[in-house]
Amino acid sequence: MSEKSMLSSKLLFYTITVSTLLFIVSSLFFLQRSDSSFTSSLVRKLILPRTDIKNEKTDAKPVSCGVLKVFMYDLPSEFHFGLLNWHKKGSETWPSVKNVSTVPSYPGGLNRQHSVEYWLTLDLLASETPEVKRPCSAMRVKSSKEADIVFVPFFSSLSYNRKSKLSGNETTSVDRLLQERLVEFLKSRDEWKRFGGKDHLIVAHHPNSLLYARNSLGSAMFVLSDFGRYPSSIANLEKDVIAPYVHVVKTVSNNESAPFEKRPVLAHFQGAIYRKDGGTIRQELYNLLKDEKDIHFAFGTVRGNGTKQTGKGMASSKFCLNIAGDTPSSNRLFDSIVSHCVPVIISDQIELPFEDTLDYSGFSVFVHSSEAVKKGFLVSLLRGVTEDQWKKKWERLKEVVRYFEYRFPSQSGDSVDMIWSAVSHKLASLQFHVHRKNRYRRSEVFDRSLST
Repeated sequence: MSEKSMLSSKLLFYTITVSTLLFIVSSLFFLQRSDSSFTSSLVRKLILPRTDIKNEKTDAKPVSCGVLKVFMYDLPSEFHFGLLNWHKKGSETWPSVKNVSTVPSYPGGLNRQHSVEYWLTLDLLASETPEVKRPCSAMRVKSSKEADIVFVPFFSSLSYNRKSKLSGNETTSVDRLLQERLVEFLKSRDEWKRFGGKDHLIVAHHPNSLLYARNSLGSAMFVLSDFGRYPSSIANLEKDVIAPYVHVVKTVSNNESAPFEKRPVLAHFQGAIYRKDGGTIRQELYNLLKDEKDIHFAFGTVRGNGTKQTGKGMASSKFCLNIAGDTPSSNRLFDSIVSHCVPVIISDQIELPFEDTLDYSGFSVFVHSSEAVKKGFLVSLLRGVTEDQWKKKWERLKEVVRYFEYRFPSQSGDSVDMIWSAVSHKLASLQFHVHRKNRYRRSEVFDRSLST
């Protein structure tokens, strides 16, 4: 190579090197001046090392977790844990959840079946407690402006169960007074006024809970057991979430679950037989099935040893009848699921939890009410199910049980985790309507610029 050619090559190399250095320096200067622009983002990707690539050799954890960002009001304790006889100390608003053994417990029996708000509240408190290990489905944030949803921690079902009856010289129940105070509080908040309450989440799982406030707060997203006692203008599938009852019978482990041949009872029902509204079908079915030798259809309560007997009966039955009562749903469905007893759902108006994720036909049998009351129809249908067909549903039941367990701390795929996921799904529709409403909404800055 000639001396002239070598000189030209060196000059080209130096020129490229210097140009590259100048580009890097100028880019870094530009990043400091405008960190949020599209150009800034592009330059960062070009010249800075990637920090989002996981190093497979380390167990480094993300700085923060949580798909759903939740702002929770610090309501006075009489709206939540005070109903569980928890007494705050000093300036405390919430009990400590660092130690599971010190967390206020929820009352048992039928009270427990509607305890959804209790579990969600505990989970949010745990999200800001590093000592508690839980899924990253939701996390509490301190500013409502950061939040995807605003959670109202009112234990409405417990308030109804414990405080709805008049005591002594009371002229208005404590439950009603709490609801009135809640409405007044929410309506005064900027968080509520921002979207008219549409981004608020309120749990009212007991059918009679929030009875006096539901119309005033109907724009919020509700977590309910069903829509049986709500007009469609207040509660509907478009905006609200259906959550499972907390089962009251003991969960049967997979190892102890009786197979087809060890379940001598064809179908099981134990509970209130004489009901009003859509529940009159229970009496009709009782008259049709009471004399069938392999069907257990009897009155029962949770009193005494009732819950234990019900669990034992379900665990020894092939099918469990879930029949509409005063409302379309009951905890019987979830008791049958954790007993690995194939549910037979006879409730035309029922809405089911997590049905956007779960196909209930894989582990249940659905029967229209009009067909169920035909003489001989239900018995023929169930006796016609082969062992292989039943076994497929039984095996699927054992897989889905985890979705119907409420736990603290919560676990991936349990009821708490699934509820947060369902709320996230509903938010997409909410954001769509909010964005449409904002099409012609002028900002304050824009309006002031027009007036000057």
